[in-house]
Amino acid sequence: MNILVINSGSSSLKYELFDMARREVLTSGLVERIGEPHGMLHHRWRTENGVTDHLDRKVDVADHREALSAVSEVLRGTGTFEEVRRLRAIGHRVVHGGESFQAPTLIDQSVIKTLREVSRLAPLHNPANLLGIEVCLDAFPNVPQVAVFDTAFHQSIPAHAYHYALPHQLYTEHQVRRYGFHGTSHAFVAKRAAEYLGRPLNQVNMITLHLGNGASAAAIARGRSIDTSMGMTPLEGLVMGTRCGDIDPALVFYIGQVTGKTPREIETLLNRESGLKGLCGVNDMREILRRSENNDAQASLALDVYCYRIKKYIGAYLAVLGHLDALVFTAGIGENSPLVRRRTCEGLQPLGIALDAQRNEQTTGAAREIQSKESTVPVLVVHTDEELEIAEQVRDVVAPASTP
Repeated sequence: MNILVINSGSSSLKYELFDMARREVLTSGLVERIGEPHGMLHHRWRTENGVTDHLDRKVDVADHREALSAVSEVLRGTGTFEEVRRLRAIGHRVVHGGESFQAPTLIDQSVIKTLREVSRLAPLHNPANLLGIEVCLDAFPNVPQVAVFDTAFHQSIPAHAYHYALPHQLYTEHQVRRYGFHGTSHAFVAKRAAEYLGRPLNQVNMITLHLGNGASAAAIARGRSIDTSMGMTPLEGLVMGTRCGDIDPALVFYIGQVTGKTPREIETLLNRESGLKGLCGVNDMREILRRSENNDAQASLALDVYCYRIKKYIGAYLAVLGHLDALVFTAGIGENSPLVRRRTCEGLQPLGIALDAQRNEQTTGAAREIQSKESTVPVLVVHTDEELEIAEQVRDVVAPASTP
């Protein structure tokens, strides 16, 4: 069964084609700078002899429809278009499902209508996701297409955790509440962590830390999300590459008063000019670590704030869960930065969390434990694969009773 996963951004189109029988990637790529000069198409594919090849090509594409056409041309040129012709389904990443979508959903016109209504909750993301859906429905009208939502995994969060202490009318009339994001990643690594521990998912309590340019934590009780750090939007919670995470809400009004910035400009400041970038001028953790090693005070401060905020959430979620079977690091920073993992876990020995220095420094793509012998809580590093998780959820929708 071949399943194509599409992640459509405002100016990009990311795609990955899976052979679900072997859980292998047949071809993948990215079209970036759609609608802008000097667009690029990056494409990778598996050749007949099993070798992965790639190409990078300049493309001038005015919209997502032209981007998909450019991808089709490359697929034909690299001999992988036949794999696309054998598509069983297409999965679309959709950032926000609101309360309307609590599981992956087969797309029809009524779903598209509801997605348009939900888009007011994620105006920076959902319209682009919808555009990718509409383009693919035109290009592949006879192929089942499924929407998979970043928010769906967190729909199990109880009311006392998702409600804000605001006038209740804002929830009933405008759906103001915590939704949470990175759900496909948290779901994927939770399943893989349980498999690694050799335990059923519904018997495991864990805290999962998705640490990339976007970052979030989730408290997972018996396989179900019961709290998460991101809120109604992806801005709340941990410090991120360019997002501030938790702040005093009154700062928004104060910043407007002292700077004269408009609400739209403040929104841009909080989402794109804050976080690690706001603290030290860059949002690449590799550069921040390099600068910190060279005694750069601002980079060191950014690292301190970043790890401290994660540590606070670990403590809070341990209190919420009551018992912890695993602490799981994932995503680009979580998987690849021993220093961030070490700094995050420092001082958590009274909570049963302690790292082994040597194990923490090891690098491998496989799931692994990095805790010390004294640690009563397993600490895992698990590679996330959001596209594979989407493909697996799509498979379960279109062929729930069959094997891949």
